[in-house]
Amino acid sequence: MADTAATADTTLVHDNPSGPDGVRRRDFINVAAVSAAGVGGVAVLLPLISQMNPSRDVLADSSTELDVAAIAPGQAIKAVYRKQPLFVRRLTPAEIQQANAVPTGSLRDPQTLEERTKSGHTDLLVTMGVCTHLGCVPLGAAEGEAKGDYGGYFCPCHGSHYDTAGRIRKGPAPLNLEVPDYQFTSDTKIVVG
Repeated sequence: MADTAATADTTLVHDNPSGPDGVRRRDFINVAAVSAAGVGGVAVLLPLISQMNPSRDVLADSSTELDVAAIAPGQAIKAVYRKQPLFVRRLTPAEIQQANAVPTGSLRDPQTLEERTKSGHTDLLVTMGVCTHLGCVPLGAAEGEAKGDYGGYFCPCHGSHYDTAGRIRKGPAPLNLEVPDYQFTSDTKIVVG
């Protein structure tokens, strides 16, 4: 009978292999192994993901800030945005009137001047200085350059003519000069990009 009681006590110990709080050693080892694998995975993935971020020189080229206060009506300047030419032109009242007088239905790429400029600043046109035909740089931003038949820009490579709103009017270019994303940070400063 003493042997039977000893066997029963032994059986009870083996039937409940968990500790006093109900967690078995094997469960703890599994949780620890999974946690270590997770930490190791994060340690491997973090450098791989962070190397995909743009470098400092790319971030520096991602936006351009311009002071437009010195641009006189009828004058345009050239700047650089993402290693491409950028044209900023202050339109005269006559150029604005001329651009607004063109029926958009007669344009190859129909856009109004208001769609191409910011509200309250319709006198300031910001476009990329890249012809939409084959990527040449149009003339018309610098003093004395040919402005084409419509007083805007002229691409000397294949003869595309743009009006004062940078819209294609004549020649092989399929689209208007691109208007990049930009915003006014004050009445005299813009940030492109």
